Amino acid sequence: MRMVLFGFIGRLPLSMVGLGCVLLVEDYTGSYGLGGAVAATGAVATALLGPVIGRLADCLGQRRVLFPVLVVHITGGLIFLFSVRSQTGPRPWPLWIVFVAVFVAGAALPPISSMIRTRWSHLLKGSPRLQTALAFESVVDEMVFIIGPVLVTFLSTTGHTTSGIVTAFVLAVVGSLLFAAQFHTEPPPTGLHPRHGKLAIRSPGLRLLCLVGLALGTVLGVLEVSLVAFADEVGRKAFAGALIAALAVGSMLSGVSWGLMRWRNELRRRLAYTLAILAICTVPLLLCESLWLMMFFVFIAGTAVSPSLIGVFTLTEQLVPSVAVTEGFTWLGTAIGLGVALGAGLSGRLVDISGANSAFSVAVVAAGAASVAVLIGRRLLDVGRLLRRDAIQAPLV
Repeated sequence: MRMVLFGFIGRLPLSMVGLGCVLLVEDYTGSYGLGGAVAATGAVATALLGPVIGRLADCLGQRRVLFPVLVVHITGGLIFLFSVRSQTGPRPWPLWIVFVAVFVAGAALPPISSMIRTRWSHLLKGSPRLQTALAFESVVDEMVFIIGPVLVTFLSTTGHTTSGIVTAFVLAVVGSLLFAAQFHTEPPPTGLHPRHGKLAIRSPGLRLLCLVGLALGTVLGVLEVSLVAFADEVGRKAFAGALIAALAVGSMLSGVSWGLMRWRNELRRRLAYTLAILAICTVPLLLCESLWLMMFFVFIAGTAVSPSLIGVFTLTEQLVPSVAVTEGFTWLGTAIGLGVALGAGLSGRLVDISGANSAFSVAVVAAGAASVAVLIGRRLLDVGRLLRRDAIQAPLV
């Protein structure tokens, strides 16, 4: 339980840093546009460097990687904080320092989410309880993205503006150190040199799953932006958080149920089904004009989110070699993060052009395309075929 608790604390900054950057930069510069650009820079850095940190963790061990990563993260964070605060002083620092600092801090954000999934894979390898553990982690992720934004907004708007982002940095350090201190759950390092060995992304199955993760991230990005815009359009902007919470609650409840069930059909087939259900459940959002009906349909759509994420992460664990599983999870996290940015950008553009309801069409197309991709590439996700191939290629002793 301590591993789960400390992992939860260490993951909270993932949902706090972006919004905290926007609120901080806007307060000192008066520009939401600049705040958004700064937050996007940090998010892209996290997405791009996550797989590199994951590969280092697989090869060298999680603890050996976490400590220097935390030093870099805090260094970048402190420079970012002082460079933003200087913008109201007599000698403001150049803006390029703000962007470089947030890039460094974002690049070194500890990938606790991937690391804890790797620990579950190590502890429950070959056990039917592994799917339950991965399902539980998807539920925890949902909680992170419910609590984190609320916490950073409350701290930034009721106290000093810097308190939100500072709290995020403190949680990253404390949570990561406590998580690293759980020695008995840490998987052993492979001992390979990071430049040697096969990259996880070279697995065709993982590349397909990353495309699915990109589509799922796109759906989440679309819903996050479009639901806020919809609430604003119907004159109930204060209920935007309730709409997003309805999505998260639906996802959490289905994630718990999904993890407790014992399935007989293939995981890759279930993934295709849940993605298709997600596409179908987002169609009513195109037509809904009532806030309360929208809340109901968003809750229903949310019930297909966690099962889809669970399927993607479970297949990743099964397809990627155990020596590169953290790297595999971080590649998947990168794809989802880039998808969120893509979905937010596309839906924001559509909202400006034709309104919030039309923007939901991006989510329908993304989920539907992901379902078709899984059906077409199902051979790449055939875990049994890979095991048989490896058995044939294994040398005789």
